[in-house]
Amino acid sequence: IAVFVLHCIALMLVFLLHACRQFPGCGNIVTFSQFLFIAVEGFIFEANFGRKRPAIPMRYYFIMVAMFFTVSVVNNYALNLNIAMPLHMIFRSGSLIASMALGIIILKKRYSVSKYTSIALVSLGIFTCTFMSAKQVASDSSLNEEDGLQVFLWWLLGIAALTFALLMSARMGIFQETLYKQFGKHSKEALFYNHALPLPGFLLLAPNIYHHAVLFSQSEPFQVPVIGLTLPIMWFYLLMNVITQYVCIRGVFILTTECTSLTVTLVVTLRKFVSLIFSILYFRNPFTAWHWLGTAFVFVGTLMYTEVWNSLGPFLACWRKRPKEE
Repeated sequence: IAVFVLHCIALMLVFLLHACRQFPGCGNIVTFSQFLFIAVEGFIFEANFGRKRPAIPMRYYFIMVAMFFTVSVVNNYALNLNIAMPLHMIFRSGSLIASMALGIIILKKRYSVSKYTSIALVSLGIFTCTFMSAKQVASDSSLNEEDGLQVFLWWLLGIAALTFALLMSARMGIFQETLYKQFGKHSKEALFYNHALPLPGFLLLAPNIYHHAVLFSQSEPFQVPVIGLTLPIMWFYLLMNVITQYVCIRGVFILTTECTSLTVTLVVTLRKFVSLIFSILYFRNPFTAWHWLGTAFVFVGTLMYTEVWNSLGPFLACWRKRPKEE
């Protein structure tokens, strides 16, 4: 399942990156399409056309959805604020930091020394990548001093947006954790309401969505293999993105119910790594040795946080004790 989810996410990323490269700022129409598809599917198969009552009271879903919608929109707009895709992905890898910080503040949790060490590594990695990206933005020789300062200020606003979204996402995670403890885990129901309830909010983004829908319709025609149907190529990319995104989200939700949290965290960590590599290769973004060092800190710290080394210990011990073949 984990490998399947990873391959789906990689495919989803290819289509999304192609769309964003041809039409910067199209994140809203992509997000709206994903929400609409998942909401329609959930309305039919989970909510039974509205006849099934939710196990968790609706007021809690409204709070959760407000957080979820805010995080999605802010993360999309951050890409329009001179934030490169690799930095966007690496910065969002700091969810461990935000979750731990809010867990300490809100839930009064305490952690082991290894946990704090892993968080320090992730923080150092994110700081390194952020600082090096700031130098690249500030030293862009193609801009005069006034324009360069304006670009750099927009970049700072993008960093602030990513930080806000990171903290809001962590707060949403804590809120979900408390709900599941109180009412039980209802992953399919949560998936449906998290995508259905925010749909009216997209009315605020209707002009932007309509604008990109027109641009998508004006893209070059493309003949879908096997079917033979001809449609604008950007609509085909969007359709593929929506389908793969749906498969990925369903796979992750199934993973949370069938596997341990360690497995889920490892899958998400590998997803971020695969996404990062795809982004670097596709966009040809400048990625220096410092960026690679920062990326290594982020992922090593994430693996240390999951205590994967301790989990591998018994497996390696059993492997060493195997009887040798004659």
